[in-house]
Amino acid sequence: MKLKALALPVLLVLALAGPNSSPRPSARYETLIQATSAWDGTAYKHYPAGQPQISVLKIAIPSHTSLKWHTHPMPNAAYVLSGNLTVEEPDGTRHHLVAGEALAETVGVVHRGFTGNKPAVLIVFYAGARGLPLSEPAYAAPKRQARQTEGD
Repeated sequence: MKLKALALPVLLVLALAGPNSSPRPSARYETLIQATSAWDGTAYKHYPAGQPQISVLKIAIPSHTSLKWHTHPMPNAAYVLSGNLTVEEPDGTRHHLVAGEALAETVGVVHRGFTGNKPAVLIVFYAGARGLPLSEPAYAAPKRQARQTEGD
């Protein structure tokens, strides 16, 4: 009888101490990008004036698609979830990204992105201000003097 009375508390302790008592894995942190300049080397000068507004967009771009030429009035960064993307400036300067890579975008510099044989899905983080558009259209005719950036 004493053995049965002792067995119940022991079983309870073992049940409560079971899988949860083993050391839990700690969170992992990986810096994807930390930059004071854009992918093309243009230094960031300042954040926009006004009430700060953070925007995070998920952008899906079909294969064989070129986005329109545009600029951004604020610092932003993109992370490629899937596929690949090439970003280019009108002078032909290009940077190619694949899934798992991040890019510090340009501010006030005309550029566009385009996909190849695969669609691309991006997460883009914008550090802007209330009322400020995330991008503005630009009308630039490319001058093809391609220059590659690091990482191509």
